[in-house]
Amino acid sequence: MSRRTLLSAALAGAVTVVAGCSSGSDPASPSTAAGSSGAGASTSTVRFALDWTPNTNHTGLYVAQQNGWFADAGIDLQILPYNTALPDTLIDAGSAEFGISFQDGATVARAAGADIVSVMAVLQRWATAIGVKADRADLTSPKDLDGKTYAGFGGPTEVPLLKEVIKDAGGTGEFTTVTLGTSAYEALYSGSADFTIPFVAWEGIEAEHNGTPMKYFEYTDYGFPDAYSIVVTTNRTWLAQNPDIARAFVQALQRGYRFAAEQPDEAARLLIAANPGVFADEELVTQSQRMLAEKYLKAADGSVGTQTAQQWATYGGFLFDAGLLVGPDGSPLSTAPDYSTLFTNDYLSTSS
Repeated sequence: MSRRTLLSAALAGAVTVVAGCSSGSDPASPSTAAGSSGAGASTSTVRFALDWTPNTNHTGLYVAQQNGWFADAGIDLQILPYNTALPDTLIDAGSAEFGISFQDGATVARAAGADIVSVMAVLQRWATAIGVKADRADLTSPKDLDGKTYAGFGGPTEVPLLKEVIKDAGGTGEFTTVTLGTSAYEALYSGSADFTIPFVAWEGIEAEHNGTPMKYFEYTDYGFPDAYSIVVTTNRTWLAQNPDIARAFVQALQRGYRFAAEQPDEAARLLIAANPGVFADEELVTQSQRMLAEKYLKAADGSVGTQTAQQWATYGGFLFDAGLLVGPDGSPLSTAPDYSTLFTNDYLSTSS
């Protein structure tokens, strides 16, 4: 399974899984995890749910952990490894305080009734793009994808997004979709599919290392609204009850991602050191971190972690207009949500 596959699974399962787990949950229960480390030094346990095995989207978390910044803030960090339960589902159910999510997934889950909110944008823009084989001279624009075959992952937003991009480039947006998941890249290089949507800063670099490079069409080059590829979410009720713990955690995490943006090589080393034996290709980790630092971790004003109402609203508007936001009753929302309630910058450090 690729990380793109996981994102699609998160989107596809957001409504039903969240609905199934939120009922009867006690969002206040995480605060009871707060304990004491002894000798009068109080610490608060914070559980952070990963969306996948450790990778460079998580670097700031491990940088802050390795440098002792959570401990300095009075936080006893517990990292919950990826499993079949989505981080937003765990957070909504009170089984984790924070976790990795996506603007897509958080918006869809919130529409379905999940009690979550984004407290930080890890990646400030789309980190996926339309990928085609680098040697396909016949594919120079998204409009050339008309009539071609898309190797997809089954997420509900994939095809609507691709149609919009192709139409903006002058095409009809008509193409064949085959849901292949883990086999998408293999299909691309065998010639049985023409395009897919990889994470450029991981799967794109991995493809180069494997001698099968891709070239890309960025969504925003064709009029599609930008979005935060990776965000950190928390439970809104827990947040209201534990603002000081939340602020201490978020600012330590923000510090970790700021470090990753400014010192990518050292940040990659810390990520690898925190996860011995996980990365077979350590050079991939370093190159990925450099690319994230150069293009994705910092906002236009140089800040790290910040979010804007405009970015949440423009992409949220696309999801609503496409009928992709479904309420707790399983029906598409009839009224656009208040996108400003999907995120908050209130817990970030203003010194970013």
